[in-house]
Amino acid sequence: MGGLVIRGIRNFNVENRAEREISKMKPSPAPRHPSTNSLLQKQMGVNPEIKGEIARKDDKLLSFLKDVYVDSKDPVSSVQVKAAETHQEPEEFRLPKGQHFDMINIKSIPKGKISIVEALTLLNNHKLYPETWTAEKIAQEYLLEQKDVNSLLKYFVTFEVKVFSPEDKKVIQPK
Repeated sequence: MGGLVIRGIRNFNVENRAEREISKMKPSPAPRHPSTNSLLQKQMGVNPEIKGEIARKDDKLLSFLKDVYVDSKDPVSSVQVKAAETHQEPEEFRLPKGQHFDMINIKSIPKGKISIVEALTLLNNHKLYPETWTAEKIAQEYLLEQKDVNSLLKYFVTFEVKVFSPEDKKVIQPK
């Protein structure tokens, strides 16, 4: 509906507007710098035929211009080429691991990816039991690539909370 209204406004009185634009005075050339203006006036005084030569139309060049035929085609955009080249394979999915309450809405996870809850779980398991939860076992369990798991274990850590007992704290005596 909106396109119809826009098209009607855009095409309203289009012939008269085009005629008005065509019949307008053509723009005058930009003013010349005073230093070049004086040089041009001096050259026009010495060679007055230059002014006629500039305004004269060359029939030979005009005939060459009439013989030119340009056939142009729009180049194929790179987005369309990439879309044609990369045909996506249907993704394989897996069920989420564990019974987490916030994962009720997640029905399936693509292979090679993990949810945030799973990432936190595997990081915590690796931190608590590094000999059982090795990078190879995590990659096999969650269907991830080995290099991704190694990077995950190297650059991410779980949040660690340390609780100090009241005896260990230095108590500041109020004055």
